[in-house]
Amino acid sequence: MVNNQRISITQRQSVLDALEMAADGMSGKEIYDVLMREKLEASIYITVDTLKYLKKGGRITPAAAALGTVLNLKPVLTIQGEKLDAFSKVRGMKAAKKVMMKAMEKDITERFKGHKVCLQAAHTCEAEVAEQWKRELEEHFPGYDIHMDALSLSVSCHIGPGSLAVACTRVVER
Repeated sequence: MVNNQRISITQRQSVLDALEMAADGMSGKEIYDVLMREKLEASIYITVDTLKYLKKGGRITPAAAALGTVLNLKPVLTIQGEKLDAFSKVRGMKAAKKVMMKAMEKDITERFKGHKVCLQAAHTCEAEVAEQWKRELEEHFPGYDIHMDALSLSVSCHIGPGSLAVACTRVVER
């Protein structure tokens, strides 16, 4: 078993990497070592549609949730390694999507400079909203084959419906 601290769509990429390494004849120990070495080589940006679930989970105070709701604030959260952190706060979903795309672009060109990355998208919203998000990402990042998944229930229950995410993982170097 490998606990490389990845979640959801970045964990999916770890599984695909492991399957590819196994098909290439690598041993379980060799695969484990590669996945653990590469565990922090991923970025996730998430925005939520409602602050209700962040408030229920104790991530924000009731006062912050009330004020944020009135002001239509959309937090952009990030996972780069071991924990979920606040990245930015903007007004409206359109602005949140722009912040996420700009942050991902910066990660690709700076943090992962010189390395190939896989792009993924995720959501807790209706299929047509998710497909629109995927199209926006494909337009912003031409040449990438972007995989889209619904977020797992273990994540969805903390962030609520209407959330969008974009992630990248560095392609495993053996």
